Amino acid sequence: MNCDVCCSFPLSDMLAAHLKYKGIGTLLVKKVSAESASEFGEIVADAETGELLHYAEKPETFVSEWINCGVYIFTPEIFLAIQGVASERNNHGTLRRVSSFEALHFTTKSTQADFVRLDQDILTPLAGKRKLYTYETQDFWEQIKTPGMSLKCSSLYLAQYRLTAPDLLAKGDKSNSAKFVGDVYVHPSAKIHHTAKVGPNVSISGSARIGPGVRLIGCIILDDVEIKENALISHSIVGWKSIVGRWARVQGVGDYTAKLGITILGEDVQVEDEVVVTNCIVLPHKTLNLSVHDEIIL
Repeated sequence: MNCDVCCSFPLSDMLAAHLKYKGIGTLLVKKVSAESASEFGEIVADAETGELLHYAEKPETFVSEWINCGVYIFTPEIFLAIQGVASERNNHGTLRRVSSFEALHFTTKSTQADFVRLDQDILTPLAGKRKLYTYETQDFWEQIKTPGMSLKCSSLYLAQYRLTAPDLLAKGDKSNSAKFVGDVYVHPSAKIHHTAKVGPNVSISGSARIGPGVRLIGCIILDDVEIKENALISHSIVGWKSIVGRWARVQGVGDYTAKLGITILGEDVQVEDEVVVTNCIVLPHKTLNLSVHDEIIL
């Protein structure tokens, strides 16, 4: 599976379909808008059999509203297909790890002899040969291409918990508990003052300490974070062991596709009292004693 996708990962259902199809591979696919389809690998499949008939990686012209979700089940025969591609290039069929820099480099240079691409070199040639099949997901699916998408994906998983594992979500049904709005996850070791208001779409990790009067909206609070009284955290990710002071504001506009659409505090960042941080990325071990906005703090 691709490392930059967010979905429900219906692997059990995919495996059942894969065993029924008896092909060498099954792709998770989803129907999206025609406007956004060209950003992904587009597929054409047989509506009755599910067979993958055609595959085009980010085509310049419209092919289909169905896209490849980046989750696969393969039989060991896939390695023979990889070996066959490499053998055609007079090389050995090998797999190797590459850095993200190398991967980007290969997109602009000629294909290396020992570098086999799953989409162009395997999926496209095998389409229409009764070897690859598709499994459609009706659940959510997103691609994580910006830091802000982490917050959107967190909210999608929280919504999924509401349907599949509601016991994981905070209830706030005790008289001395904080007020929870919408979908909220709280680690059992976290401490939240009863006057705080949390949610919607908030995840609070282990040993976090949320003080009196704090307001949390659409954010991720990581381990050992302390949010002091009357602070506000909105559309932000607060890194491990960070401290947000009294009456401080750490906020973003909530544009998940923008580079600076949210605020991210790295590990051990200290935001002093009454400081406002808006749409910023702050690297670890920094202390902010002045308000900042739309900046990357190195």
